[in-house]
Amino acid sequence: MTTPAAAATAATAPHDANAHANQFALLKQRRFAPFFWTQFAGAANDNLFKFAFTVLVTYQLQLSWMPPAMAGLVIGALFILPFLLFSATAGQLTDKFDKTKIIRFVKNFEIAIMLIATWGFVRADAVVLLGCVFLMGLHSTLFGPVKFAYLPQVLDARELTGGNGMVEMGTFVAILLGQVAGGLLVALPQVGHTTVAVACVLLALVGRGVAQAIPRAPATDPALVINWNPVSETWRNLKLAHGNTVVFRSLLGISWMWFFGAVFLSQFPSFAKEVLHGDEQVASLLLVVFSVGIGVGSLLCETLSRRQVEIGLVPLGAIGMSVFAIDLYFASRALPPVAVMGLGAFVSQAAHWRVMADLALLSLFAGLYSVPMYALIQLRSQPTHRARIIAANNILNALFMIGSSVLAGALLGAGFTIPQIFLFTGIANAVVAFYIFMLVPEYLLRFIAWMLSHFVYRFEIKGDEHIPTEGAAVLVCNHVSFIDAILLMAASPRPIRFIMDHRIFKVPVLGWLFKLAKAIPIAPQKEDSAAYEAAFAKALQVLREGDLLAIFPEGAITRDGTLQPFKGGVMKIVESARAEGIEPPVIPMALTNLWGSYFSRIELRGGQNVAMAKPFRRGFFSRVGLNVGHAVPPVEVQPEALQQRVSRLLATT
Repeated sequence: MTTPAAAATAATAPHDANAHANQFALLKQRRFAPFFWTQFAGAANDNLFKFAFTVLVTYQLQLSWMPPAMAGLVIGALFILPFLLFSATAGQLTDKFDKTKIIRFVKNFEIAIMLIATWGFVRADAVVLLGCVFLMGLHSTLFGPVKFAYLPQVLDARELTGGNGMVEMGTFVAILLGQVAGGLLVALPQVGHTTVAVACVLLALVGRGVAQAIPRAPATDPALVINWNPVSETWRNLKLAHGNTVVFRSLLGISWMWFFGAVFLSQFPSFAKEVLHGDEQVASLLLVVFSVGIGVGSLLCETLSRRQVEIGLVPLGAIGMSVFAIDLYFASRALPPVAVMGLGAFVSQAAHWRVMADLALLSLFAGLYSVPMYALIQLRSQPTHRARIIAANNILNALFMIGSSVLAGALLGAGFTIPQIFLFTGIANAVVAFYIFMLVPEYLLRFIAWMLSHFVYRFEIKGDEHIPTEGAAVLVCNHVSFIDAILLMAASPRPIRFIMDHRIFKVPVLGWLFKLAKAIPIAPQKEDSAAYEAAFAKALQVLREGDLLAIFPEGAITRDGTLQPFKGGVMKIVESARAEGIEPPVIPMALTNLWGSYFSRIELRGGQNVAMAKPFRRGFFSRVGLNVGHAVPPVEVQPEALQQRVSRLLATT
């Protein structure tokens, strides 16, 4: 039965995952564009206000109770505090009420805050403006769960990566423009304070006006009873997130990214002045380079992921973050002491270009790291609890950012130089990333599959929209090589559990990978009846849990390149599932052009067809493919009919 909320969601969600050519086309669609510009205006206003206030108390006001060196820390701490106090409440509100109504309420709240800030700027009243910093932090706390819970409600699963990339890019561009505008406007002689106040109010009004065009996004848990106790609800949210291992560890991964990024962002002014010997314009240039890198990396995610949630990009991002953070240490540790340089003198020296390249690439890889993680959390979180999971993410982010500040301060106090802190952070990132990927092997497996399908083969997929994005299903495919399973992993937006011949687990490296993927070993019934029955029991459990199960019905890798007769194992699986009331569709697939590759049994040695005997026999980037057919209802499944479907897919060009 379809609920009214689900029906309304379906009305705003796309009916065709290929309805737009790329992520930029989303900006022409009502379900995305008003939301994008609303969050863009909010992020720009946050940063215009905060940066203008920071400049005001650093350069223009002389406050005995808040020296300039402490101003940035105080403003940052006040802004983050509401995330710790009210994120849990914000998550509940987002799950309980229509998200569009929450967005419009938050934008109304922003207008009220900016009107109070106008009074503070005109009178140069730091106490009033500090109060507004806290209120803007509360505004962002309320908006955070909506920001990331709205997207999976209106975007198709194959649009999530592109949509998140656009939002991430927009956020950092807005931060950059807001900070630049805030610094320039507040410095205007005589009219600076008034101009900042007017700009803040206008941005708030623009955001509210655009929010009016956002379509409805109905409540996902309208019966939820709000717990107003922030302490107990925060703990409950963290426990809720912890219930899904992959999601919770992804939350930790994102929080680590914020820890990593906060180290660099907080040190830019001192790094520019003390290490690079540049002035304020140089510090601004570093921020520009960092923001542009994040934006480019975020936008690249959709292109590199074939428009699916590709968490294989996360290890790639982690590797790049460490490599360029460590290189930044080597690029900046031996710069000669000189007089303070302006922007022109700074960019005229070749050594500084290496520093900027490291920053740009470091942040680009951070974009590749974060966007798929956000998309994974949105996709794997239970819809009724999604906003509360995201609220838990915001809480963890805030804690990690505070921890970042404390650790950076402790290292500086212990005598570390800023380049040494960057080196320490780069090495720590490698250690933490490796630990996370060992805890959640899916990241590492998808990375290997992504690398194989991009840098060893040119892998073309046709019909991938037939792979279900949710619910149990059985995938059946021809068996051509030892890496068929890895290529299927690369094609699917979801994890796949494979039933595989027990002998393949003895193959070096590949056997370890398949064990890591929790593949199910199966032996012939005559050889080991207990292992045979255990494999089918585990396969049935996979379908009970609503996951994807893959089987190669030929029973072995082809020795002559032709499709072998399908055995009856798939029938046994489907019939057992139906006996328990599970109706898994069967998806026929055909791998093409793999016969003749290094991993296929094309070489003849000692009268036997063997694989992996002649490295690079077809060179790099040889073209292989996967054709995916329409789902077959379980009631129609027969081995011979499935074999014919796969045979027809093999003939598809």
